[in-house]
Amino acid sequence: MRILVLNGPNLDILGRRDPAQYGTVTLADLEGIVRAEAAEHGHEVDFRQTNREGELVDWLHEALDDHDAVVINPAAYAHTSVALHDAVEALSVPVVEVHLSNTWKREPFRHVDHVATAATAVIAGAGADGYRLAVAHVATLLRG
Repeated sequence: MRILVLNGPNLDILGRRDPAQYGTVTLADLEGIVRAEAAEHGHEVDFRQTNREGELVDWLHEALDDHDAVVINPAAYAHTSVALHDAVEALSVPVVEVHLSNTWKREPFRHVDHVATAATAVIAGAGADGYRLAVAHVATLLRG
């Protein structure tokens, strides 16, 4: 089974961006966590990052035919993108949204999450472990 793991804007600078909020983990560290957890369950991972909203939408469209589940950290686009909501809503595979920080404990504009309303599940505030939890949850859903 193939899990598509998508990462949105500014996640390419993890470890350097606001370590008090996001910790010192890097995107490469997150990829290692995801790959290790997926391997435990016998799944393959397609791990990607972009700062462009349209590219995330295109990748979600790929999941219609090429992936069995999606883990997505849409980052700031969670709070602004109806396009991402619609792309997630169009999927028939499980989609788990993940955020490193607890967005509901942050600025009020982060309390709106368009992607969450279309996702199968949301994990927020667990730091890097949220990615591991998301992959484990997807694996459980795929076992059915």
